Amino acid sequence: MKITDVEAITLVVPMEKPIKAPISIPHADELAGVVFKEYRTTLVRITTDEGIEGVGECMVRLAPTATRDIVEYLKPILIGRDPFDIEYLWDLLYGTMMNRGHYKGFFIEAISGIDVALWDIMGKALNVPVYRLLGGKTNPRLWSYASSLRFRSMDVLMKDVERYLEMGFNAMKIKIGQHPMDPEKELAVLRWLRKAVGDDIILMADANCAYGNDLKTALRVGKGLEELNYFWFEEPLSPDNVEGYAYLRRNLNIRLAAGEAEFTRFGFRPFFVREALDVVQPNLCRTGGFTEARKIAAMAAAFHVAYAPHTGSSSAIAMAAAMHLAVALPNFLTYEYMQSDWNKDQRNPLRWDLVELPVKSFKDGYLEVDDKPGLGIELNEEVVRKYRV
Repeated sequence: MKITDVEAITLVVPMEKPIKAPISIPHADELAGVVFKEYRTTLVRITTDEGIEGVGECMVRLAPTATRDIVEYLKPILIGRDPFDIEYLWDLLYGTMMNRGHYKGFFIEAISGIDVALWDIMGKALNVPVYRLLGGKTNPRLWSYASSLRFRSMDVLMKDVERYLEMGFNAMKIKIGQHPMDPEKELAVLRWLRKAVGDDIILMADANCAYGNDLKTALRVGKGLEELNYFWFEEPLSPDNVEGYAYLRRNLNIRLAAGEAEFTRFGFRPFFVREALDVVQPNLCRTGGFTEARKIAAMAAAFHVAYAPHTGSSSAIAMAAAMHLAVALPNFLTYEYMQSDWNKDQRNPLRWDLVELPVKSFKDGYLEVDDKPGLGIELNEEVVRKYRV
């Protein structure tokens, strides 16, 4: 089998109306109009001479056409290659720009989409789901949490809580950090939420790096979460502040989680060496695909760190890929089952309509992944045509 074509597909869904930043970001009033102006992704579709196609996703936060152009530049490296030579192809792609400083960012996101598509091809060719190729069904059911509660108003927040409970979730995550200079406002909401759901529901809090390098405020919020028995404190600090995370982990009695902003095993290594995390959260469509994410997970296991995949603002393709890896990993903890969109009034078709997730069942907070070959998904070409740029 040989690769005959590599196609990069950028999809963009403009926001019909401007929205405020749905998560904490620096200078939110000035940046929200750019960062949150659209739902976006770049897909990769690889074709072989045996008629088997694989699809992957390049996780993008901004400028998805940049990732598309990188994939197009890498295309000649892949044409004529055996798609089963995944490790070798990953090293080839990484080697093109590594010594020029491109070992993070858009370049690795582009490699990620290619890699996921190659694993999809292998699964289809061998007529097995990708999780079989990654080690088999270590976790027949995936404990999953609803992501994410966003504080817009108490009424809206409670409606979302009730919806997640009705769906069968026993765990959910709330976004915090909108008031980094006055965290008492959000601590009051977190207390209310704990009281509203009771002690039997597991709650996580995600600050999306809201406290930057302000260790005092992060510690204060972490202590508040401890008292309320929250399950983890996610991304309190800037993603490069390894020493800060290590400090918080030494001084807090709550799980510390992070990793969605990091790339490759080389980027994650300092967090493990410094014992800075309890839970690591790579997005495999950002950090190098299945090939790299399973190495990060193995490194995490060596340091007794749990693995909880990030799906976030990805399309449903990245969500499906994360499910397959989660099924196979011995140190898997919980799956981020995205249920909310950035815009409360405009659904994200890249999550809900682009593909049907390979979920066989969801009950009592656990999902079971379907056993269809490859990723078990099929592109909705109508959605591709409508939003392609």
